[in-house]
Amino acid sequence: MRLVVDLNRCQGYAQCAFLAPEVFAMHGDEALMYDPQADDAQREHVLRAANACPVKAITVEAEDVAQARARAGASCVG
Repeated sequence: MRLVVDLNRCQGYAQCAFLAPEVFAMHGDEALMYDPQADDAQREHVLRAANACPVKAITVEAEDVAQARARAGASCVG
């Protein structure tokens, strides 16, 4: 699965770090660190974290969608 966090939108509420600590971590009081290619074993935790985000800053894509987008981008490069 592929994760994207809009760090401009993120307000550091840390709900994601609480619900999926293997994927999300707070660095200091406000800076979020995360694994954009989280293991599928963490899917349930990541989905809960994304749903709990008060500002909806987390987007989760299935790996097949992420791979299809990567292929589409590669085919558009001249």
